[in-house]
Amino acid sequence: MSKHTIVVCDHIHEDGLDILKNTEDINYVYAANIDKTALLDVIKDADIAITRSSTDVDEKFLNAAVNLKAIIRAGVGYDNVDMEGCSKRGIIAMNVPTANTIAAVELTMAHMLSCMRKFPYAHNQLKQDRIWKREDWYGNELFGKKLGVIGFGNIGHRVALRAKSFEMDVVTFDPYIPSTKATDLGIEYTTNFDDILSCDIITIHTPKNKETLDIIGEKEIAKMKDGVILINCARGGLYNEEALLNNLKSGKIAMAGIDVFKKEPAINHPLLDLDNVTVTAHLGANTKESQKKIAVQAAQNAIESARGIAYPNALNLPIDESKIPSFVKPYIELTQKMAFLSAQSDKSAIRSISVQAEGKIAEYLDSLTTFAAVGSLSVSGGEDVNYVNAKFWAEEKGITFDTAEISHNSGYNNKVTVKITTEKGVNTISGTVFNDNMQRIVDINHFALDIEPKGNMIFLRNSDVPGVIGEVGKVLGNEGINIADFRLSRGKNGALAVILVDSTINSDILSKLANLEAAISVSYAEI
Repeated sequence: MSKHTIVVCDHIHEDGLDILKNTEDINYVYAANIDKTALLDVIKDADIAITRSSTDVDEKFLNAAVNLKAIIRAGVGYDNVDMEGCSKRGIIAMNVPTANTIAAVELTMAHMLSCMRKFPYAHNQLKQDRIWKREDWYGNELFGKKLGVIGFGNIGHRVALRAKSFEMDVVTFDPYIPSTKATDLGIEYTTNFDDILSCDIITIHTPKNKETLDIIGEKEIAKMKDGVILINCARGGLYNEEALLNNLKSGKIAMAGIDVFKKEPAINHPLLDLDNVTVTAHLGANTKESQKKIAVQAAQNAIESARGIAYPNALNLPIDESKIPSFVKPYIELTQKMAFLSAQSDKSAIRSISVQAEGKIAEYLDSLTTFAAVGSLSVSGGEDVNYVNAKFWAEEKGITFDTAEISHNSGYNNKVTVKITTEKGVNTISGTVFNDNMQRIVDINHFALDIEPKGNMIFLRNSDVPGVIGEVGKVLGNEGINIADFRLSRGKNGALAVILVDSTINSDILSKLANLEAAISVSYAEI
């Protein structure tokens, strides 16, 4: 079995390293402790690199990494990654944006409470100055106050829910979500930004781009209540820092809680001189739990990208993920997985790839097709296929593409179907995404199922006769293979079993299953 080389260039939590060490088809290289010049010699053999802020993925790095297919930035920011250079070389660049979600949410609440109760200053007066003057620190309560949340993504909506538990009134502004995402949670949704500016407290949770840079400046602050409180634990520069400074000095803004600055480290920033600011040194992701989650997700993403299964949170795709609704992203990943699954179960030459969709997801058919192409062609094209070249690679092989929006009658709000035609026949897989981004395959070749697209999967077509489950269990048990899940669907032309197992399945085991009297066909895939 050929192995994929993953080089870890910077320190990550041990749990992430353990995943890489214990994955059979991964050659894991730990290079976090070596000099960055020496790293250039190590990186030349890497298929995948995992970095943090200590390694600059610049021209030198990319020129040395001649075999690099993807890079995972273990964290949210990617300022140290030459995105254009990666794209020119066909290298997929990814980050890990959600692992620090809870850490950022809780830090936001900490700043909010600190601003309301002036906690840091009360603390310092007693502990450092040894002065007991309670009358200096009459604060305010969150109860009954109105909170404006700009950006209702992974972090923003969780801040809103926690604010609700303090019995605050909450309103959100986010033009990229359906209003029901907020209203279903009891949160007011507005399309009028002035509704946010009229709140008692405002917190911002958006990416930093042309649209959001300086989204709050002098003009917006002038519309706010006197004594407003502003929180920023997202990105430096979302609040215009000069306007923020001036209005904190004048008292228009009563307090500000700031974790991020436009230029960091911000050890000489004038905001640090003010007594109505609580500050932290970009600690949004700095909890032990979040560092563990970042490492685990980075390792898992590195393995998936090495195998060509998926490239979660890719930054240099032919679509801009920051400009699509959040509900679309899990469908994109699911579509690629379904295509990858289909191509693994039938390894003959692909003739055409068709993607069908129903519901609002149908608006994104072109993007879904790109991901389906990568998922299916990575099986036959190997590591040479990526988002940049997938359709070009397919055209060279004479593979055609087709998309269709179908009538909304399946009972699912949104559903995607990938149909791959090969030399041997046609394979069709359908899937949907439930609440909390739960991806599910719901149909395989017209057999209704409910399975998560993950793990080692055996597909057994068989005659619908008694005793099949027992015979399958006996074959796998004799081989020491533990069954994690067994899903069976019955139809007019027999049955389909999808068997999830804890171990890799070799061709000998598949042959034994194929030789069962009731077996019609057997295939195997790993996701």
